[in-house]
Amino acid sequence: MTINEIQDTIIEEFTIFDDWLDKYQYLIDLSNNLPIIDDAYKTEKYLIKGCQSQVWLAADYKNGVIIYTADSDAVITKGIVALLIRVLSEQKPEDVMNADLYFIEEIGLKENLSPTRSNGLVAMIKQMKLYAIAYNHKNK
Repeated sequence: MTINEIQDTIIEEFTIFDDWLDKYQYLIDLSNNLPIIDDAYKTEKYLIKGCQSQVWLAADYKNGVIIYTADSDAVITKGIVALLIRVLSEQKPEDVMNADLYFIEEIGLKENLSPTRSNGLVAMIKQMKLYAIAYNHKNK
């Protein structure tokens, strides 16, 4: 699936829920499906700066696509990074670099996060795109 197809699926999934308590519960449920990052990556080097909670994010490049893994010590944040990984993992670096992550606005995520969680979301996206830039440059 393309990045936009995945985003459209996520938007559709979130329309099922009437209020943000249900949407938060869905994020928590998504956190349980997050591919767990190897403990070797749970170091300062892979820690996302700007997040209120601890978030570790790693990326690998295989068969022309980026594979992201992550973990967090907070379930909502873990659900958010699970959403980002669902959208951006197994995509080509140039597609990740150029992705317009419109689903964040469409599902109302940004407006329903605390300022510190919102900053963390931006930091996670930035790090994922930096990995994409690095892999894109490295593989030219």
